[in-house]
Amino acid sequence: MNETEIKQLVEKQRSRFCSGATLDINRRIAALKKLKTCIRKYESEIETAIRKDLGKSRFESYMCETGLVLSEISYMLRHIRSYAKEKRVHTPLAQFASKSYQKPSPYGVVLIMSPWNYPFLLTIDPLVDAIAAGNTVILKPSAYSPYTSALIQRMISECFSDSHVAVVTGGRAENACLLGEHFDYIFFTGSQSVGREVMKSAAAYLTPVTLELGGKSPCIVEKTANLKLAAKRIVFGKFLNCGQTCVAPDYIFCDSSVKSKLVEEIKRQIILQFGDSPLANKDYGKIINEKHFRRILGLIDSNKAVIGGSSDSQTLQIEPTVLDNVTFSDAVMQEEIFGPLLPILTYDSITNAIQKINSMPHPLALYLFTSDKRIAKTVTSSCGFGGGCINDTIIHLATSEMGFGGFGESGMGAYHGREGFFTFSHTKSIVDKKTWLDLPMRYQPYRNINEKLLQLFLK
Repeated sequence: MNETEIKQLVEKQRSRFCSGATLDINRRIAALKKLKTCIRKYESEIETAIRKDLGKSRFESYMCETGLVLSEISYMLRHIRSYAKEKRVHTPLAQFASKSYQKPSPYGVVLIMSPWNYPFLLTIDPLVDAIAAGNTVILKPSAYSPYTSALIQRMISECFSDSHVAVVTGGRAENACLLGEHFDYIFFTGSQSVGREVMKSAAAYLTPVTLELGGKSPCIVEKTANLKLAAKRIVFGKFLNCGQTCVAPDYIFCDSSVKSKLVEEIKRQIILQFGDSPLANKDYGKIINEKHFRRILGLIDSNKAVIGGSSDSQTLQIEPTVLDNVTFSDAVMQEEIFGPLLPILTYDSITNAIQKINSMPHPLALYLFTSDKRIAKTVTSSCGFGGGCINDTIIHLATSEMGFGGFGESGMGAYHGREGFFTFSHTKSIVDKKTWLDLPMRYQPYRNINEKLLQLFLK
């Protein structure tokens, strides 16, 4: 799609929004139900597309993508009427006689730019929230996941007119054209570098944005942790989707007294979960493309690899790899890994661990394994991070009851469930003043005003 076509598409969506066609709650509900039916219809094609792009198994695709989207739609259908209602609030005496209320209203024409690592989930999940809030939407899925992007385009064109929801495929040229247009809201999931460009483009129109980024999410293993369970859950969270997850544990930061035992438990869990030859495991995925494959291989220090390290350039697979005796100055600690490498670093006191984490850019997630409730409270209160888990990994994002998002270097804003609805809504504050009474004290000349009476009204 060229620049002229994109401009016409934005204008078409703005015209539809201005007509009021997306404001009716029943129409929003019908649109969500239609999308849900379409996803059910294409479940097997979604699985196939994701496998072609990322090598994910059928179970993993449903668990981490399709199933979560269906859950978000179901949640929104249950709550949309409540979220969309005007909410009465207290009116101060100074504004007598009137009523005050807040009215959620859609922004208008929304741009959703999604990444390749969870190409279906991270495109359709925010779409659900944006539709529920009453917006028109242009989706821009990643060019790095072409099979899923093409399927999304086919599904959306079947469900919606392009004046309501449309898909623009392509790469950097299309991204640049879209970001040059005037949107009412931009929702971006991806890297920090591209996130900065999105903010720069949005600033031209003072367009509000949500940025879902990433960062080096720490996994703290405290000395009182159940190491067997910790290793099991860390291996699951780290190597899910071959580590290509924005909230994957980027590195382990463990008490030095338990490191050796933890490493042995992690080795054991990798074999239990992926087998002796992970590259031969049909349910183990692949790196998205050769560029990222080569980048990840460049982060492996063979002298520090205690398990894994092998790769297959034909299938773009890298074994689950654990790196021991890593320091914060190593290459693997200079960027978000976004691959199946797990560096292990140690600390001597939890206080020092907290100080080190807080000296680094705010991560999107933080994980803590401990049996000490006091330490859990201290870490979650003292460290800055988007969200996380105590004694588990990843699962905090799999609920519509909590918002998901980061802050600072890991992003801004949040979505899922109620947070998602209001991310794509502007809440108007309105006072409905009655006409049968008009108190004279606010009008000039002020010399006739009883100041004690005024103070009474404003207290």
